[in-house]
Amino acid sequence: MRTQSILVVLFDGVQPLDVAGPVDVFSAAARYAGSAGTPPYVIRTASVGGGDVRSAGGLRLVPDVDLAEAEDPDLVLVPGGPGVADVDSGLVNWLRERAPRVRRVVSVCTGAYLLAQAGLLDGRRATTHWESCDYLAGRFPQVTVDPEPIFVRDGAISTSAGVTTGVDLALALVEEDFGRAVAYEIARLLVVFIRRPGDQAQFSTQLAAQIARSDPLREVQYWAAAHLASDLTVPAMARRAGLSPRQFARAFVEQVGVTPGRYVDLIRLEAARRMLKDTRDGVTGVARRCGYGSPEAMRRAFLRELGISPTEYRRNVADRPSLGSASA
Repeated sequence: MRTQSILVVLFDGVQPLDVAGPVDVFSAAARYAGSAGTPPYVIRTASVGGGDVRSAGGLRLVPDVDLAEAEDPDLVLVPGGPGVADVDSGLVNWLRERAPRVRRVVSVCTGAYLLAQAGLLDGRRATTHWESCDYLAGRFPQVTVDPEPIFVRDGAISTSAGVTTGVDLALALVEEDFGRAVAYEIARLLVVFIRRPGDQAQFSTQLAAQIARSDPLREVQYWAAAHLASDLTVPAMARRAGLSPRQFARAFVEQVGVTPGRYVDLIRLEAARRMLKDTRDGVTGVARRCGYGSPEAMRRAFLRELGISPTEYRRNVADRPSLGSASA
């Protein structure tokens, strides 16, 4: 495969992790793919006017080239950050004019806002950071915003959620180019998961469901997520919060938006999904650690919520090299 060119656009207020995460993935590919004379990727950065930019974290970034002078790349990477709110219009115009000629266009986090401004997401499905999904959908009704996945690929354009999901998307692209074994080695090098599937929820149930405003309820939420196999009935959680069961249940619904029982169902399901994807632990062990009591109880929960059994779920998503020995 020929060397592919990647252009990363920079602007004041860019989120540095949105840049560094994917760049590290693509850079690491040189260790496992290509040859000495043919690196898999060549990465350049660019800004409007070619001037230095100041990232959201205060880091000064020095672009390689003026965006206007950049050659059309094979892949353009558009990071996010608070700076998207008042980015130079020249960047959006460049995306509008040049991105349609690019084979792959990728955004990280709120970089999707710049793609939408350029009209590149019209009629497409996309995602962004969970905090910004409602805004993106309201501002650009012609875009189908999906707040759930960690990344979405729609034709030549891929969008990802918050910061670290840019790594997941970059790994998926490397896997597409050079195979799962190369992506696996890069993930090992960077000490990240081999690849979370794009349809994995982009944030934990503790965040998807509103975190309670009051300290006692918040503490119970955090404690429950860390002690899934414990007694998580309403009376038990109410005692931990120092409330009567009736007070606890009423306050929980008011502040979290779901009943305590439903919340427990969701965090147990999420933990079980994560274990089935990211470990080789047996279904019986996963069920026990997640507080289901029995594999059959977990099976019923999966069928009710996802329409497939735990075994089928693992078969569908855990298609990566072995992570080691299983435990029951």
